[in-house]
Amino acid sequence: MLRKILCLLVLISLTAGCGLLPDKIDKTRDWSAQKLYTEARDSLQSKNYEQAIDLYEKLEARYPFGRYAQQALLESAYAYYKYDEPDSAIATLDRFIKTYPRHPHLDYAYYLKGLANFNRGRNIIDRILPQDESERDPGAARDSFFDFQELVRRFPDSRYAEDATLRMRHLRNNLAQHEVNVADYYMRRGAYVAAVNRAERVIRNFQNTPAIPGALEIMVRGYRKLGLDELAADTLRIYRLNYPERAAEL
Repeated sequence: MLRKILCLLVLISLTAGCGLLPDKIDKTRDWSAQKLYTEARDSLQSKNYEQAIDLYEKLEARYPFGRYAQQALLESAYAYYKYDEPDSAIATLDRFIKTYPRHPHLDYAYYLKGLANFNRGRNIIDRILPQDESERDPGAARDSFFDFQELVRRFPDSRYAEDATLRMRHLRNNLAQHEVNVADYYMRRGAYVAAVNRAERVIRNFQNTPAIPGALEIMVRGYRKLGLDELAADTLRIYRLNYPERAAEL
């Protein structure tokens, strides 16, 4: 009986001891900063973004002030971006910009942040069935615009400035069209004052965009619905002067 009890106690102790062992030994635990960085960079170049992120995070945690820390932080942001985790990419880039305000690749950090915001909110359905960008939540588009704008303002000679400028133009057009879409929504529901105000916002803030004719059309129709015939006539005159080929529409 005593022997059975002793065997049972030994079995229990062995079971408990096994529970204290790690499920998986971390093979990187003795790696140097250089080794972690090299392996992370290789994973990034091989498009194994998940593994790259893991290695960059370990590098930053173990060697936060080492020679590889700055570049690892910037490259991990790119890995997050490519791994379709824009929020993590943006948070990492914000940290990079705050921590290294004089870094020689700061322009790239703003550019990458703009790209991450540009794609924020998109999902696999958007890739299969592309959605009109002007119909999406404009929050991410505004953030992206301001990121690119900051890049161009601070680094006008950056290699990324030209592409950022083109993307700003695209974003501005989409934001303007979004405002027209909202104004049209108000018109269809009889909220004519709100529709006119929204259309006027396009005229004030988005000059020289393709959305301007649509904004003027809504203003003409809105003023008519509100019985403001003089304002409707003045707006129609401006519309016909600038877009004579579309005058028949009103």
